[in-house]
Amino acid sequence: MSTSMVWNEADYVVVDVEGNGARPPELVEVAVVPVRRGKIEKARTWLLRPPTPISWQARKIHGISNDDVADAPAVGEVAQEIRAALGNAIPVGHGVHVDVDVLRRSLPGWEPPLALDTLKLARRAFELPSYGLSALVEHRQLADGLPPGMRAHRADYDATVTARLFVQLATRTPGVTLEALRQAGAMRSSSKQASAVAADATLFDL
Repeated sequence: MSTSMVWNEADYVVVDVEGNGARPPELVEVAVVPVRRGKIEKARTWLLRPPTPISWQARKIHGISNDDVADAPAVGEVAQEIRAALGNAIPVGHGVHVDVDVLRRSLPGWEPPLALDTLKLARRAFELPSYGLSALVEHRQLADGLPPGMRAHRADYDATVTARLFVQLATRTPGVTLEALRQAGAMRSSSKQASAVAADATLFDL
């Protein structure tokens, strides 16, 4: 995949995971929202039974109880489905390193060469007191029109609003390249191609 392509010529999967409160966290819920040709598609979600019970602290955040996942599959039972949904698309997330690290541990062999962080991109794009997802949802009206049953801190909601944020960020500058997004928001920075996008240096300094 050439990083010189326009951003919407690539395929992305916006990911969000909810954990059980263990350290390191174990999966309780996963959502994947494809973004193909710049268009956001419907979220696909999996509710999962972790090997260790969900802590009360985690339950207080996402609202998923141990009873809710008692009959859910273990991640190994649906790993192939999740891998297929991720495909070869570029993962995107808000604080994406957290989601990618959990998915790496849960899906042995899955190793994306690139992941984009909307937290980094938003910090380049906006001047705000907070860059938490809830603050950005309010600032950019990212939850407008969502079904009333979707709520913050559930994987489908968080992945969907993050997908909307990503598309907003990517379309702020017409014709922005994947390389420019990589330079501004890659999960891991690299200086190897730092000079390759000098023309895009002000991409998010708007």
